[in-house]
Amino acid sequence: MKEIRHTPHNRLSVSQEQTERLILDGTKIGWHLDRVRAWERGERIAPITIDMALSRACNYACSFCYAMLQENDREVITTEVMVRFLEDCAEIGVKGISLVSDGESTLSPAYIPTLQRGHELGIDMASGTNGFIFNRRKLEEILPHLTYLRINFSAGTRDRYAQIMGVKPEWFDRVVQNIREMVEIKRRDKLPVTIGMQMVLMPQDADQILPFAQLGKELRPDYAIIKHCSDNEDGSLGVDYSKYVALYELLQEAEQLSDEGYQLAIKWSKIKDEGKRSYQRCYGPPFLLQMSGSGLVAPCGMLFNERYKKFHMGNIVERRFKEIWASDEYWEVINYLASTKFNAQKMCGTLCLQHKVNEYLDEAMKGRLEPAVPAGPVPQHINFI
Repeated sequence: MKEIRHTPHNRLSVSQEQTERLILDGTKIGWHLDRVRAWERGERIAPITIDMALSRACNYACSFCYAMLQENDREVITTEVMVRFLEDCAEIGVKGISLVSDGESTLSPAYIPTLQRGHELGIDMASGTNGFIFNRRKLEEILPHLTYLRINFSAGTRDRYAQIMGVKPEWFDRVVQNIREMVEIKRRDKLPVTIGMQMVLMPQDADQILPFAQLGKELRPDYAIIKHCSDNEDGSLGVDYSKYVALYELLQEAEQLSDEGYQLAIKWSKIKDEGKRSYQRCYGPPFLLQMSGSGLVAPCGMLFNERYKKFHMGNIVERRFKEIWASDEYWEVINYLASTKFNAQKMCGTLCLQHKVNEYLDEAMKGRLEPAVPAGPVPQHINFI
C-alpha cells in the first residue's frame, strides 16, 4: 500500500478554510478520481477542463502579456465552428471550458453564443476577460450561463492601470463600473456565478498590491487574487522570480483584507516555487488541455508558437475536435510529453497552467501519493481543475 500523504493538493489551504468554497491555489483533480484511474490504466481520456480563446486579438497591451510569445497561424473561429466543437466536447466527456488563453474572447461574435450553447449542453462555462466591452445588456445575457467570470485587473489605481495594462486611464472607470454591474446583477438574481478580479503581479509593480486589494474590497466581487507572472523558457518577459520574496509581507497585509463576503487570495504555492519545477515529465495535458484563439489544439499555451509545430495536434476550424482528440497524432504528442524523452525542467517555461496538476500526478506516479477523493466538502468550480 502506498503511503497517503496530506499535501496542498488534497486539502484546502488555511486561507481557504474560512469559506470552504473556493480553491484558488492548487488543483481539484483529486475530485476526478475516475479519470485519474482511467489514465493510470493507459486509456485515452477526454480532458476534464479545456482552457481556450475565441480570438488571438486583444484591445489591451498589458506589460506582462504572455500571448505575444504564442504567435501561430491564425484562423477565424466562427459561431458554427464553436457549436460543432461544443457538441464534440459534450460527446467525449469534457466537463469545463474556460475562455481565457491567448486572446480577448469577448471581441469574438461567437462569445455569447458559445457560453449559452455550452451551458445548454451541460458543460461548465467560464470566462477570463479584461471586461472592457461589457455593458449591462451583455452581462444580463452571459451571467446566468457562467460558472465563473474573472476580470483581469492588474492595478488598483487609475494611472497605474493605464501604464501596466496599456490603455487609456478612462478605461479603468469603465471596467470598474462593469464590475459593479455584474456584482449587482448576481445579487439581484441570486446567480451561482462566481465573480473574481485577478492581478498578474510583476515584482516591479508591487506598489499596486494594496490598492488592488482595497479596490476589490470596495467593489465586492467574491474574490480577488494576486498571482505570479509566467515567462517562457528564454525569459523573454524578464521576470525575476527571486524578487517575489521581498513582497511576502506586503502580500500578507493584502490577504488580511479578506472578510466574510470577500476573499483576497494569493497564489502562494507558485510564487514561492520561484519558477522551479519538482518534476520532469508533463502529465497534465490530457486532463487540462489548452487551445489558442487561432483554433490550434496544443498541449499547453507555452507550445502555441509556430516554432513548436511538432507539438501541434490540429485546428478546430479545419477538423472536428473529436477527430483530433481520437487521432494517433494527438496521443503521440501526449505520450511524448509524459516520456523520458521530455524534460519539463529544461524544455519548458515557468509556472504553466498545468503546473499543480503535474505536481499531483508526478507524486502519484512516483508512489508518494495515493490518488483518492479528498475529504471534506466538494469545492466550487469542480470541473476547472
